[in-house]
Amino acid sequence: MTRIISPSVLSADFGHLAQDIAMLDRSEAEWIHIDVMDGVFVPNISFGFPVMPTLRKGTRKVLDTHLMIVEPERYIERFAKAGADIITIHLEASEDLHAAIAQIRKTGAKAGVSIKPKTPVSAIVPYLSELDLVLIMSVEPGFGGQSFIEGSTEKVAELRREMERCGSHAWIEIDGGITLDNAAEVYAAGCDVLVAGSTVFGSPDPEQTIHQLLNV
Repeated sequence: MTRIISPSVLSADFGHLAQDIAMLDRSEAEWIHIDVMDGVFVPNISFGFPVMPTLRKGTRKVLDTHLMIVEPERYIERFAKAGADIITIHLEASEDLHAAIAQIRKTGAKAGVSIKPKTPVSAIVPYLSELDLVLIMSVEPGFGGQSFIEGSTEKVAELRREMERCGSHAWIEIDGGITLDNAAEVYAAGCDVLVAGSTVFGSPDPEQTIHQLLNV
């Protein structure tokens, strides 16, 4: 099973962002997770296009871009041009998800779809053949530092079974409340990619913590 860590820069020190990105570029993390929030789809605002070129210039790593915004179709092309390697939109935010996935693929980026904690796995199944990634939210989207929602591991396992049934090779990613205490069980359930924000950036040695998350 693949193991990838995607540290969320939402938890980075924005006063020293270049230093934190340089640290991630040295680390064993293969991806960097970018949470884009609009204050409408989720009750918070983060950052958008102006930050993307800075991140792109500062790292060779995959920019794993998670759009927690309404009408994501309006911005897909701009995020791709700004350097996003993976663009993940929310199932709950798109009126025509098939068309939005096709739009992402047309830009050359990998296509991902995320589901909120209350959205069942069954809702994403009709789209699995079109996707490179499925992101399961294990906290309510919009804020960092929340605790892992019970039942999220079972949701990963259910999604893995559905993927095996239909022959999907998409990555399974999980975002929210990931720690050294629960990473092993999430991997065991079938997850490929762990998003970790406060666990990494709140650590006295983030690079070592990334190593530990990969090797629990």
